[in-house]
Amino acid sequence: MGRESIENMRPAPLVLAFAHFDWILILAILPLYLFGLLTMSSYTAENFFFDRQLAWVTIGLAVMFAVSFVDMRFLRRRSVIVGLFVSTLTILATLFLLGSVFKGAQSWFSLGALAIQPSDPAKLVLILLLAKYFSRRHIEIANIRHILVSGVYAFLLIALVLLQPDFGSAVILAAIWFGMVLASGLSKKHLALVVLLSATVFGALWVYGFENYQKQRILTFLHPLTDIRGAGYNAYQSTVAVGSGEILGKGIGYGTQSKLQFLPEYETDFMFAAFAEEWGFVGSILILLLFAVIVWRILHIAMGAETNFESLYGLGLVSLILIQTGIHIGMNIGLLPVTGVTLPFMSYGGSHIVTEAFAIGVLISMRRTSPGAHREDFRKEFVGI
Repeated sequence: MGRESIENMRPAPLVLAFAHFDWILILAILPLYLFGLLTMSSYTAENFFFDRQLAWVTIGLAVMFAVSFVDMRFLRRRSVIVGLFVSTLTILATLFLLGSVFKGAQSWFSLGALAIQPSDPAKLVLILLLAKYFSRRHIEIANIRHILVSGVYAFLLIALVLLQPDFGSAVILAAIWFGMVLASGLSKKHLALVVLLSATVFGALWVYGFENYQKQRILTFLHPLTDIRGAGYNAYQSTVAVGSGEILGKGIGYGTQSKLQFLPEYETDFMFAAFAEEWGFVGSILILLLFAVIVWRILHIAMGAETNFESLYGLGLVSLILIQTGIHIGMNIGLLPVTGVTLPFMSYGGSHIVTEAFAIGVLISMRRTSPGAHREDFRKEFVGI
């Protein structure tokens, strides 16, 4: 084949500009955005949540694509990571002075019609911090000092979130730390120590930290039918919504439990239940498959990353998605206590939508700056040379 023929086969610059995207990952995320929007829609009332969520999804996609074209390798720098961590601690502490109280939790900054929840980006900052810490010390993880030091970093964030109080986000932060420690190669002896320490911390929180309503939710989880009209109401209505969807669901916009307000907070904390009511068992399996594809593609990118930092970042992002999705679905079907956790890419809310989009954008950027692997795949798949 002559040189001129090869030149003619080269893809256009615009095509090459998007060659670094993992389109399987993107095409798994987009339906989740759509399903969330459709679940918020209604044919019988104003689409307040739908309209605002559409704006947030649009902003999130713009952020994802913009970040993916930026060289994010500067996040490896220690000064950048420390700056992000200190800034996050400062912002979380400022909540106690300037934050707005909503349903007993001082977790938001209200800026007119805009509300920002700092605990969402705090999860991403913790992933970046631990990825940086363990990228240089993963071979020394057998030393208990590194587990304790990383645990102190995580605890500072967890404590500030727990004091708001935001029990759900605190649990996710703790689970991210635990997942990344496991990914770094935790020994069985140290694993047992971490479990024992966690049990001790939980006992101390039960006695001194948890609010009465949080204790009641856990007790109601253990005995769900004891207080259906009180602390167990949301959990009971959620399981009713999931069950009433049966195989094929009631249809888009016709979920009676959610649209008639039997199920509170259906657009956020109980998104899965509202979706399952309208889409049924088949729809529920579909979104689980989409989340499985997302996890698979993130792991694929993480395993082909240039450095340990990128690999650990990908593993941390997988931990976040698995943990948050698992907790949300678990509390929606009555397997876990109600903790107020959103469903990634689907639940209403700008803070988590933009944070998740930013996180995916960083991952794609890392793939773009990896040395040539995706370019070779692109040539083989689309150009044939």
